[in-house]
Amino acid sequence: MGSLWYNILLLSVLSWCIVGFLLQLLGVLKLRLECCEIKNSKYCYLLFLSFPYIGCLGDTQFCFRFRRSSGRKVSLCCFLDQLDRDLPVYLKKDPAYYYGYVYFRQVRDKSLKRGYFQKSLVLISKLPYVHLFRTVLKQIAPEYFEKSEAFLEAVCSDVDRWPPPIPGEILHLPIMGIIMKVNNLFFPPPPPQVLSLNQIPVSFSSVKCFCPVFFHIQMLWELVLLGEPLVVMAPSPSESSETVLALVSCISPLKYCSDFRPYFTIHDSEFKEYTTRTQAPPSVILGVTNPFFAKTLQHWPHIIRIGDIKLPGEVPKQVKVKKLKNLKTLDSKPGVYTSYKTYLNKDEEIIKQLQKGVQQKRPTEAQSVILRRYFLELTESFIIPLERYVASLMPLQKCISPWKSPPQLRQFIQEDFMKTLEKAGPQLTSGLKGDWIGLYRHFLKSPNFDGWFRSRQKEMTQKLEALHLEALCNENLVFWSQKHSEVETVDLVLKLKNKLLQAGREHLPVKTDTLKKLQTHIDDIILALPDDLQDILLKTGTT
Repeated sequence: MGSLWYNILLLSVLSWCIVGFLLQLLGVLKLRLECCEIKNSKYCYLLFLSFPYIGCLGDTQFCFRFRRSSGRKVSLCCFLDQLDRDLPVYLKKDPAYYYGYVYFRQVRDKSLKRGYFQKSLVLISKLPYVHLFRTVLKQIAPEYFEKSEAFLEAVCSDVDRWPPPIPGEILHLPIMGIIMKVNNLFFPPPPPQVLSLNQIPVSFSSVKCFCPVFFHIQMLWELVLLGEPLVVMAPSPSESSETVLALVSCISPLKYCSDFRPYFTIHDSEFKEYTTRTQAPPSVILGVTNPFFAKTLQHWPHIIRIGDIKLPGEVPKQVKVKKLKNLKTLDSKPGVYTSYKTYLNKDEEIIKQLQKGVQQKRPTEAQSVILRRYFLELTESFIIPLERYVASLMPLQKCISPWKSPPQLRQFIQEDFMKTLEKAGPQLTSGLKGDWIGLYRHFLKSPNFDGWFRSRQKEMTQKLEALHLEALCNENLVFWSQKHSEVETVDLVLKLKNKLLQAGREHLPVKTDTLKKLQTHIDDIILALPDDLQDILLKTGTT
């Protein structure tokens, strides 16, 4: 099986039983979980996540997210890691979490004891490819509900044949008699009839979901940017999960670094952790449907109540921000319940543009494009000054000496950064007025800044290592070794071998020719040494 599809789990959940097929990389190991009593199983929480609390007649699709078991080591192939590095932030995997993609069917059936046929097909993966896996389930679930367990075996056989992704190429994925064409990179955009793997989760039917609150989309952007605790109370799991995914992606290309649960239930293992009143609510976005949460999470500082989806052309009425004390049940009116005061002035233009689109019955896809572009430009205006300042912390290339360790990045000093905003702040790219300084100060204390800065630190440190390696390659290392003792030469060889190992292990941004040149230097130095040392060094690996 292609490495991209490593560890896909298909679960068929019916009443209190679970049947699964676990596909493992290369070995294609199919682990069968024989119809076990799930209520006495460690998979119990999957059942509750897969069956909506609120009755949803017909077919419903949604997704959930849950933590991996603590203490388990995550082994991923280097190829998948390299691919993941090149993907947009909202497509990058998080090794600590799994995603569950659900296709739930509930129809009346008088022949059954409860009077209803209820069944879910669940696909579990560590990959956050919402659009792709929703499409896969939409293709296979309806047919599976009419057939038997053997159908899942056939699906697994098809998935086994999925090729690994090749950057820049379109994947052809066979699935039950059809071929899905999937574009796996952000650029170039896919041609017509090609499914985009990287379609942003803000697939705004969420524009319709947000109708009661889209007058406050800028406030929601600030709350997500700052990593504030957020609860989305929705009438169904599909609206809950779609809205949470939309919120998380609204700060793209910045990665949302806190936890988020598109569909959260009282049976989740983190239920007590996230609902306790003994400490402040954590930085997390929860999507819920159970009315019980209206009381349990009433102490949370920011609550979004989503109503039923509006009909096309129905213009939403402006809803004021409401006080939290007014939210007592899930039957409360749609709106944003918070005492939060925005740092930036409201952008009336985007509201008018979206309202006009609703009045003119502009297609949902077009509304989505407008909203995505607005969020993208707003986030980029915010992050560009930070990128510019952090880039200034990088040592100059002339400071890199092949005979010394790579220089360290200069320290991020908050006040120094703030001084740069007067002449090179967001006002250069955004017309929005407001307290940008206050927003930055708040952001610098958030998990999103911490995650972003750690990522940038890692990238720049790797760049310094790569430049140091190139500096070594440009030296005449054989000549150097002839002027130094054997002990010093052996030490140099071992260090160079370690450099090569590090370049491969950390995927340093180094050209292949540079690595080959360094290997040639190592070989030439070894050949110039006595035979006994040659034998030792040729057999010696790296630490």
